[in-house]
Amino acid sequence: MRQKVTAVFDIGRTNKKFFLFDDDLKEVYREYIQFDEITDEDGYPSDDLQAIESWAKAVFKRMMNDPKYLIESLNFSCYGATLVHVDENGKVVTPLYNYLKPLDKELSKSFFDKYGPEKELTRITGSLNLGMLNTGLQIYWLKYAKPSIFKKIKYSLHLPQYLSFIFTDIPVGEYTSIGCHTMLWDYEKKDYHKWVYQESIDEKLPPIVTANRTFNIDYNGSPLKIGVGIHDSSSALLPYVRSIKKPFLLVSTGTWSISINPFTHGLLTSQDIKEECLFNMRIDGNPVKASRLLLGNEYKYQVIKLSEHYGVPYEQHKTVKFNSKTFHNLSENFEYYFCWQGLPDRHMPKKTTLFHATYEEAYHQLMIELVKLQVQSIQSAMSENSSIKRLYVDGGFSDNELFIKLLSHYLRGMKLRSASSSLGSSLGAAIVIDDSTLNSKFLKKNYALKKHVPFIAK
Repeated sequence: MRQKVTAVFDIGRTNKKFFLFDDDLKEVYREYIQFDEITDEDGYPSDDLQAIESWAKAVFKRMMNDPKYLIESLNFSCYGATLVHVDENGKVVTPLYNYLKPLDKELSKSFFDKYGPEKELTRITGSLNLGMLNTGLQIYWLKYAKPSIFKKIKYSLHLPQYLSFIFTDIPVGEYTSIGCHTMLWDYEKKDYHKWVYQESIDEKLPPIVTANRTFNIDYNGSPLKIGVGIHDSSSALLPYVRSIKKPFLLVSTGTWSISINPFTHGLLTSQDIKEECLFNMRIDGNPVKASRLLLGNEYKYQVIKLSEHYGVPYEQHKTVKFNSKTFHNLSENFEYYFCWQGLPDRHMPKKTTLFHATYEEAYHQLMIELVKLQVQSIQSAMSENSSIKRLYVDGGFSDNELFIKLLSHYLRGMKLRSASSSLGSSLGAAIVIDDSTLNSKFLKKNYALKKHVPFIAK
C-alpha cells in the first residue's frame, strides 16, 4: 500500500531541495541539487529559473509515479526578495534578478524624494532601504529603467507563489512574501502603501491570499491539494509558533542569521530602524520583528583567511572544541582583532591582526567577536519584549559548539535550546497546509532540541 505524504520544494540560494513528509510530519524522503548561476542581461549573477522549474517538474512527475508514495498535497518554501515577472500568457519575461544586484543610486534617490522621507517610509513599511532586496523597488526599477519590459508584465509573483503558479496556473500574492522587507506593505493601514497605487504597480500584483490557502487540482488524473507557497523565514518560524505557548525568540542561522521575534507589538520605532530592524510577516498578516546579521557569509570568509594564515585545511574549523582556558585568556584583557568583510561594527579595527599562537586560539577569538555581534542583533529584535526568556537556535550554527556555548554565556538570563533538525522552512511549508494541531512535544520529537546552560567562567 502506498504511503500518504505531503511534498515540499524548499528552494534556497544554494541548495534546491525536495521533501516528503508522512501524516505525522516526519520526513520520509529527501533529495537536493545545486545549479550553476547564469547571468542577467547586465552580466550580474542570477539563479537559473528555467533549470529550477524543469527540475521541479521532473522530480514531481517522477515521485507522483513512485509506487511507494501517494502524494496528496504539495507546497513550496523559498528565499525571499525575489520576483518572477510573467506576461499575459504566463511566460517569464525577465531573468530572476539577484537581490544583491546594485540598484541605480539616482533611481533610488528619485524614489525617496518622491515618496519619503526615507525614515518614515521605512518605518511604516517595516523595510530598511536595501535596494533590490526591497522587491517593491525592483518593480519600480523595471518601470523606469526597462519600460518596454515593464509593459509586458501581467503579474509580478514572488518566487514561492511562482512555483505554485507553474502547477496551478493560478496567480496569487501571499502575506509572508509581501511583508518581507519589500517596501510594498503599509503596516499601519494593513494594505499596499499609497506609492504602490500611485505608480499603478498594484495592477501588476495578483489577489492576496493567506499562506494556508490551497487549491484542489487534477494532476494527470490524480487529485492533488496545492499550497500557494511561503517565505522561508516565516515558514521556519511556524513549527515554533504552533507548538510553544510562552514568549520566545528564534535565531535562524545560515548565510544570514535572522533573529525573529513573533511577539511584536505596534509598529517599528525610529530606534528600531536605526538598529536595522525590519518586519517579516506571519501567515495571518501580523508583523514579526526581525534583525539580520550576515553571519554565515562573514564566517566562511574569515575561516578561509584563518586556514590560509595558519596553513591548515579549511575543514579544521569543524573540529575545534571549546576551551575555557583559552576563552578566559582572551577575555581577560579583551581586544577586537578582526576587520569584517561585510558586517558593520563600530569596534572593528581597520585591518585584521592575528597575533594568536595557534589556529584554535584565533578561531576562539573569531567566534567571540562574531557572537558579540549576534548578541547585539538578538537584543535589537527583543527591544521592549524583556519578558522573553526563551531562545531557540536552528540552522547551520546550531551544532557549532563555540557559537552555542558563547551565546549561552553572554545571554545567561535566557533559556537556550538548539535544534538539530535541518528541515527548517520545509517542515513549516508542510505544516501550513496541514489541518492538524501541534503540541508542546512536537519540537522535542522532531527537532531533537538540546538544552544548554552557561559554562562557569573561571
